[in-house]
Amino acid sequence: MQIGEVATRTGLSLRTIRHYEEAGLVVPSARSQGGFRLYTEGDVARLMVIRRMKPLGFTLDRMRELLAATDRLDGHAGTGPPEGEEREELLDSLRGFEEAARRRTADLRTQLARAEEFAITLRERIERTERAEPIKRGRTGEESESGPDPELTAPA
Repeated sequence: MQIGEVATRTGLSLRTIRHYEEAGLVVPSARSQGGFRLYTEGDVARLMVIRRMKPLGFTLDRMRELLAATDRLDGHAGTGPPEGEEREELLDSLRGFEEAARRRTADLRTQLARAEEFAITLRERIERTERAEPIKRGRTGEESESGPDPELTAPA
């Protein structure tokens, strides 16, 4: 498939896909006679891995490391799947990526919970203010003898 279809399927922009190609993260499997990039389902799957790593803060170098490890484990290095010690080292590497992803996901959940609390606080403040009576002002524009409404001036 051509890059436009890949962009639609992955939710990535053409520019981002080209950037990942330049960075060596994903290389089109072929080119058409006209020079257009052609991608396979495997290329799309690789881009989806990259897309999922991005919000977790993985650098391009770390993405490259993970992809190299999974390629090797899948036997894409041309020598078949690894065995013995090499296989264990690659699995340990994947476990490290999994742990990093779990930690970052937990951090993001905490940030999201705080953001949601803040949004609720703002909504409550707006509703409280909308329900409150406006401050009555005299002819001079000063507040009435009753003073300001504490609901409007109290910190949220």
